[in-house]
Amino acid sequence: MLNSIARAAFTRLFRPLAQLLLRLGLTPDAVTIIGTLGVSAGALIFYPLGQLFVGTLVITVFVFGDMLDGIMARESGRNSRWGAFLDSTLDRLADSAVFVGLALWYFLGAHDPVTALLALGCLVTGSLVSYVRARAEGLGVHASGGIAERADRLLVTLVVTGLVGLGLPDIVLSVALAVLMLACCITILQRITSVRRQLLENHETS
Repeated sequence: MLNSIARAAFTRLFRPLAQLLLRLGLTPDAVTIIGTLGVSAGALIFYPLGQLFVGTLVITVFVFGDMLDGIMARESGRNSRWGAFLDSTLDRLADSAVFVGLALWYFLGAHDPVTALLALGCLVTGSLVSYVRARAEGLGVHASGGIAERADRLLVTLVVTGLVGLGLPDIVLSVALAVLMLACCITILQRITSVRRQLLENHETS
């Protein structure tokens, strides 16, 4: 949901920075890779140590790279299927790092296996949301949208994790992850239903 609401606003906000990075010689692909490495490092270094607020700050800074690379590609006329492929692939890596980092802390540091399992559940269901879209597009139909797109999942996870790092009880994150996992399941069903409807319209289902 946030993708459609916030894209135009973020484009206006970050266009000057994107133009500056292009003038400095950075490419959209380089920004994509730097952003992924920064998110992964923030999640896998700070979260397992229990530094939830610091980790969230680091991740948030580098998440903006995910917005910048697309703006840079449009500004430079470098939109390409390779860039889209690289961005989508590294998004999965960054998302995985966030939830694995949380799971490591709650398994090994906080000794809270329920929250750790919920984090892994969000990882699995979030990956399925993305997989359904990719598989559908491979069949020539669309499966975007739903109540838990990537931006929604990241926003909820980072905001709540940061607040827990500032002192909110861990149960708040547990509840948020449970709700997020449910939202991902609903999104998967929404996308599957959309794909089936499109294929029925094309008379391609058995």
